[in-house]
Amino acid sequence: MCFTALFGFPFCFLSLLSLFPFVSFPVGGEQISAIGRGICVLLGISLEDTQKELEHMVRKILNLRVFEDESGKHWSKSVMDKQYEVLCISQFTLQCVLKGNKPDLHLAMPSEQAEGFYNGFLEQLRKAYRPELVKDGKFGAYMQVHIQNDGPVTIELESPAPGAATSDPKQLSKLEKQQQRKEKTRAKGPSESSKERSAPRKEDRSASSGAEGDVSSEREP
Repeated sequence: MCFTALFGFPFCFLSLLSLFPFVSFPVGGEQISAIGRGICVLLGISLEDTQKELEHMVRKILNLRVFEDESGKHWSKSVMDKQYEVLCISQFTLQCVLKGNKPDLHLAMPSEQAEGFYNGFLEQLRKAYRPELVKDGKFGAYMQVHIQNDGPVTIELESPAPGAATSDPKQLSKLEKQQQRKEKTRAKGPSESSKERSAPRKEDRSASSGAEGDVSSEREP
């Protein structure tokens, strides 16, 4: 499958994993970069992304089990296990917000900041893996990306939301349920306490009427 994309500065961390891609300039047919079997990462960076998100995505990309093992078992090996290549391309449209039919790109990190962030991502990726197996395109250039998607297999990765303690879906679900229970408890709290506060007033009224009855009975001859 051939995939063509325009790209400039990147957005939030989302990665598209595919196989046998290469990147070229549309004019003159100059090839910028190419890899054999491996993964193609379309990377986006948002305004909120930090070093923490960068490190998270590097770990995920290198350890995600999307390849088969020697016996042919699927979803068993990572790109590092197989010693395959990685081609990274900055892709700012990954986090667009549609306003009607028009893409709104205001969540993108500005290009002057994003370029440094993107280069930092490549540096971390090469440190964690084999530098010669990590390739990239040309940041901010008008390019054509060609992907021969094997399978086809396309995986979307997103870094944890700011403040999230973990990226594990089960753990996040557990934390969400705990938070919901806390909110329900807080919501019930005032109504229960108000009932408790109102209870003594009822008792006071009954005690008062009882006392008045005793007084009136004492006045009887």
